[in-house]
Amino acid sequence: MSELRFVVVDDAVFMRTLLKKMIEEVEGYKVVGEGSNGYEAIEQVKIHKPDIITLDITMPEMDGISAIKEILKYSPHTGIIMVSAMGQQSMVVEAIKMGAKDFVVKPFEKSRVLQAIKNVIEG
Repeated sequence: MSELRFVVVDDAVFMRTLLKKMIEEVEGYKVVGEGSNGYEAIEQVKIHKPDIITLDITMPEMDGISAIKEILKYSPHTGIIMVSAMGQQSMVVEAIKMGAKDFVVKPFEKSRVLQAIKNVIEG
């Protein structure tokens, strides 16, 4: 199996670092790009065409939900995993309807993050 390429997008550097560490602990998983808002997410997808992107729902300038359509336009095969805070269920549902494949809730556990990735890979 070839290496899976990820982009991690969250406005909190701490969250990006945490997610990147969780992802890269798995052999064959590599984070190739990062961003702190929806615009940066779209730019990273144009550059890297990742297999999977983790996308925070609430970010400044452009939120994760607003970025979904553009991300899928430039890279229709990229699997989107939404990252949400507690109490954002309606936004998660909206994101899934727009094409996101799964979601994780903060504070996240590594096992749930890896399960979401597996769900996206297996389609």
